[in-house]
Amino acid sequence: MIGTSAEKVVAVIMVGGPKGNRFRPLSLHLPKPLFPLAGHPMIHHPITACKRIPNLAQIYLIGLFEEREFALYVSAISNELKVPVRYLREDKPHGSAGGLYNFKNLIMEDNPSEIVLLNFDVCCSFPLPNMLEAHKKYGGMGTLLVIKVSAESANLFGELVADPITKELLHYTEKPETFVSNEINCGVYVFTPHIFTVIEDVIMRRKDKANVLSASSFEDIQSAKDRSLPPEFVRLDQDILTPLAGKKQLYTYETLDFWEQIKTPGMSLKCSSLYLSHLRFTSPQLLANGNGTTSATIVGDVYVHPSAKIHSTAKIGPNVSISANARVGAGVRLINCIILDDVVIKENAIVVHSIVGWRSSIGKWSTVQAVGDYNAKLGITILGEAVTVDDEVVVTNSIVLPNETLSVSVQDEIIL
Repeated sequence: MIGTSAEKVVAVIMVGGPKGNRFRPLSLHLPKPLFPLAGHPMIHHPITACKRIPNLAQIYLIGLFEEREFALYVSAISNELKVPVRYLREDKPHGSAGGLYNFKNLIMEDNPSEIVLLNFDVCCSFPLPNMLEAHKKYGGMGTLLVIKVSAESANLFGELVADPITKELLHYTEKPETFVSNEINCGVYVFTPHIFTVIEDVIMRRKDKANVLSASSFEDIQSAKDRSLPPEFVRLDQDILTPLAGKKQLYTYETLDFWEQIKTPGMSLKCSSLYLSHLRFTSPQLLANGNGTTSATIVGDVYVHPSAKIHSTAKIGPNVSISANARVGAGVRLINCIILDDVVIKENAIVVHSIVGWRSSIGKWSTVQAVGDYNAKLGITILGEAVTVDDEVVVTNSIVLPNETLSVSVQDEIIL
């Protein structure tokens, strides 16, 4: 439902660029934002969450990928959600805030009262309507979604201190060297259009180096390296959040639900599991069920694409996602894995803690497995596109690049 112009909200999702080194070999086949988690592209989850925003006028995706790579998906999701989704390609990196500013005129076309900004590689329940409501009550320029994590892992993210009563953001530091707080930034925001004025101010200060170097509280936090950045390259965290903390402009909204950042294939497997669990509460009809007689035995949360063929004697789950046109043979056991399009898994094979790439084949009585450590480099096994595992071969804690054939067992290896 689209309300009056004064009520409209625009959502912007930052999708990054084609480097994706940490997501290889999976990102060799398609852009990381389109990699499927729980049966849907990674970016599908924040997009569908945006659909729940009252008075949503438009969803923009901003990134450095070629437009053709997103064309089919953008067209399909626009039709499905009945909300305009548009991909905007940056000509060069502008930073998270600079990328937003780069498309200011388009974003402001609908004269939105609020802009919801998300990073695509965040996995959470996206409590956007509640966050938007809290933002309006706070009356500030911006509201950050935050979560409490362990003190040991906090320094991997932006740590912050907020007033426990008013929820005002008092202090913000990106990946600090010393412990500040176990409360971190989730990469989900609500801003008023005033954010553009703040970004423009940063750009103008950068353009006038004389001003940049003549002390003000804002520039005092900028290192020499920061001052050498292109004027239009503006980071949301260091250049906006840090200097504005404690100035009654930014507030926080805490989620008590799940949250993860999807930087590696290992984390994508964990996040697929989290989204499958979430579907149990939001859309249980999308999950598979089976009785072990006329259909396969299903354990826990499992997604199976309607075009996939699963033998009735297979046992699937928990935490398994099976994509289009996959073929799963008799006696196969699948646990905690993502099976991508057109994969063939032959009789009595086992796949555990693994991602099996597009058009790959796993032979009879073979095992593809890992220890299941989502953070370790070889904590899950990954088969790239069109990998063949011959019969009776065991692949353990390994990464296999596309188009390889494994005729002997391997362990703790990267197969180039």
